[in-house]
Amino acid sequence: MTSRTISAFAAEEERRVLSLKPVLAPVHGRYGDHPHQTYDAWPSGDTDAPLVILLHGGYWRYDRMHLTPFAAYLSEQGFDVLLPGFRRSGGAGGYPETFDDVSRVVDTLPEGRPYVLAGHCSGGHLALWCAARGLLPPGSRWHTHTLPTSVLALAPLTDLTATRRDGLSDDAALQLLGGEEHFDERCRQVDPLTLLRGAGTTGVPTVLLHGAADEEVPLTQFSDYAAVHRDLRTVVLPGTGHYTLIEPGAPAARAVTDTLREMTAAGGRNPHRAR
Repeated sequence: MTSRTISAFAAEEERRVLSLKPVLAPVHGRYGDHPHQTYDAWPSGDTDAPLVILLHGGYWRYDRMHLTPFAAYLSEQGFDVLLPGFRRSGGAGGYPETFDDVSRVVDTLPEGRPYVLAGHCSGGHLALWCAARGLLPPGSRWHTHTLPTSVLALAPLTDLTATRRDGLSDDAALQLLGGEEHFDERCRQVDPLTLLRGAGTTGVPTVLLHGAADEEVPLTQFSDYAAVHRDLRTVVLPGTGHYTLIEPGAPAARAVTDTLREMTAAGGRNPHRAR
């Protein structure tokens, strides 16, 4: 396994953002019976607000609390925000439960509204995978023709094989898929890059936004995915690391907000509000 060495810049960014105090959501709900099948909601107060469903990172292991400040920030910027939990790797989740839950989230919580499915880091992986579910074989438990309106992947993990090869986050990809003996078979079902290779596009308008100074996710994950996705839009922020994308009020977070506004303007509005 590759040991992780990061600069003082990256270490300070990680400490600063991940130490932000969690923000309690005004609305909570459930989409299933398991204790992890819950969501937090931040209605913006505008009945014409666009909807963002936000998938948290943490290498599929950690909970969503670190993303609550950013969810609240997006609400202040005029978005209705849903931040779901899901069964996670290393506990009740992993393959297939994590993917069952995220599928259920996107299949039920939008309630017919157009929405942007946004995700950071491993949440970006899950968002890109949701966009690729139409490329799965029809017999797959996750195959669907009902796809997100659009996807914004923030510093995403796009390639589980490379994630395993690089030993990222103490072999998080191996843990997610249940170990070496299952990895290759399961990877074909849940890896965005693998699913994309044959088709060249998911058909879902997709933006990949990342910092040029990201030291958490290797930059090749972004470039390799962009080389395969023929109609992907890529936004690269100079001098920006991995975590400041979700730091409320930071220049990178403002760039995320601007991108979301562009995407929702292109996708239209719906007069109904998030619950």
